[in-house]
Amino acid sequence: MSDVRAFFMPTVNLMGKGSVQLAGERIKNLGGKKALIVTDKDLVQLGVANHIKNIIESSGIGCAIFDGAEPNPTDLNVEAGLAALTQANADVIVSLGGGSPHDCAKGIALVATNGGSIRDYEGLDKSTKAIMPLIAINTTSGTASEMTRFCIITDTSRKVKMAIVDWRVTPTVSIDDPDLMLGMPPGLTAATGMDALTHAVEAYVSTIATPITDACAIKAIELIATNLRAAVANGSNYSAREAMTYAEFLAGMAFNNASLGYVHAMAHQLGGFYNLPHGVCNAILLPHVESFNLIASTERFRDIAIAMGENVNGLSTRDSADKAIEAIRKLSTDVGIPSGLSALGVKEEDLQIMAENAMKDACSFTNPRQARLNDIIQIFRNAL
Repeated sequence: MSDVRAFFMPTVNLMGKGSVQLAGERIKNLGGKKALIVTDKDLVQLGVANHIKNIIESSGIGCAIFDGAEPNPTDLNVEAGLAALTQANADVIVSLGGGSPHDCAKGIALVATNGGSIRDYEGLDKSTKAIMPLIAINTTSGTASEMTRFCIITDTSRKVKMAIVDWRVTPTVSIDDPDLMLGMPPGLTAATGMDALTHAVEAYVSTIATPITDACAIKAIELIATNLRAAVANGSNYSAREAMTYAEFLAGMAFNNASLGYVHAMAHQLGGFYNLPHGVCNAILLPHVESFNLIASTERFRDIAIAMGENVNGLSTRDSADKAIEAIRKLSTDVGIPSGLSALGVKEEDLQIMAENAMKDACSFTNPRQARLNDIIQIFRNAL
């Protein structure tokens, strides 16, 4: 039975221009009467949350808004959301935004039906009951949280990002409408795009990758390498936005089933300690971690180089693999990612504890090369 592989994703996935207009219809199909939109304050101020509320209400569904999902959502956000859910008497949750609102909504739905505290569900498949219906409407092209079984919540008492990996937190319906991505500023476009690239790369070199996840990961890498620069340069470039929407979803399909590696295990610690943007942390760490991994998956890094458009004709497998790291660094530089973690305020004295916590993170278990504590500390140090 150890060779059995599962493939997880939402039951229904709506993609393409105008797909968000079907949100109310999908809630009706699920038998919902009252929805709670879980989002952040920025999307409320921009009018996006009210736009979605109007779409839902036009289908005859009641709707309330909870805007307490912070960047790097916390256990306290989940508790506040649970109170809002009870007050609204809602029977469906709609997450609206990027990874933070989606993860917050997953946490709310998980505890609402399973009880206890969100801290009880850290780790793999700790729930016992199905979550309440969750429709995830995406506004960024990066985290793929709208379609995954991953839920990342910061435990404020420990300053640790909890990795909750549970098939029951997979949203019921995902909606990826490129129209909702057009307003993303260049910095967010770059960070989320590099997050998607990290998902695809880590999934492709994962120890539990399969031919299905490989196909998703390589196509995602191709799309990101071809379209991310254009999306950052001109946010109204619809074809680039649409391509990045498909790319992040494909990368989500890959890592949702092949899992991730040390990049995410380490980035989670940076988010928990410093409340730093997840996509930027991933982008900075990615070439350093994959340089460490190179000798464990040389042929796969050659594949990544080819997917990123590098010419490897006449090169050895090892030299071709180096091209993948070069291409990752070049893309990161081109889209304006900071060159190192020190620019984000990361301190040498915190590396030890962050490394210790990273080695316990669920994402570390499928990294292709196993590291010792000093290895992780050194990777952090290299990334400063």
